[in-house]
Amino acid sequence: MEQVEISSRSKSKWSLREVILMALIGIAFGVIYFIMDPVYTALDAVLVPLGLHQYTIAITIGPWMMAAPLSSYLLRRVGAGLIGELLGATGEALLGGYWGVATLISGFIQGIGSELGFTLTGYKNWKTGLILSTFTGTVMTFVWSLFHDGYLQFGFGMLFGLFIVRWISIAFFAGVLVYWIVNLLEKSKLLKMEQ
Repeated sequence: MEQVEISSRSKSKWSLREVILMALIGIAFGVIYFIMDPVYTALDAVLVPLGLHQYTIAITIGPWMMAAPLSSYLLRRVGAGLIGELLGATGEALLGGYWGVATLISGFIQGIGSELGFTLTGYKNWKTGLILSTFTGTVMTFVWSLFHDGYLQFGFGMLFGLFIVRWISIAFFAGVLVYWIVNLLEKSKLLKMEQ
């Protein structure tokens, strides 16, 4: 099997391999995001009677945030995270996800949030960018929830709890799990990355 080489050198054009890899990430995460819809609904059915509906979003957002940091960390290109997240959101919407085309708005916000972490390093330190992307993704999606999901009505304690649970979910799925996936790809010899 041919090895895919991912370079950190700045090139003006994307290679065919990079475009194909980006498409595969989008397709895979479109399916994963679609599968997350009933997982969200099942968890919500448990939490709503306890008055904890808002925690459903905080707990499940991590898997929905994975395409962006995986795309950025794997391809090491400016904008890869945003494109990867939008492709995943588009896939979910096309498969008939619960939120339809509105999924693209969430994908855009999540992609920008994740991309900011890599931007803060000037797209030079990818591991630090991955760590920062979990925080910037948390902040960006949390600010969106303040307005879109009505979080402004909650007291400080509830807001703090929602923020921490969201950060833990994103840190695990969009940080730790993404790091493990890329490491496994490198060890499998299917992927060669230049630092």
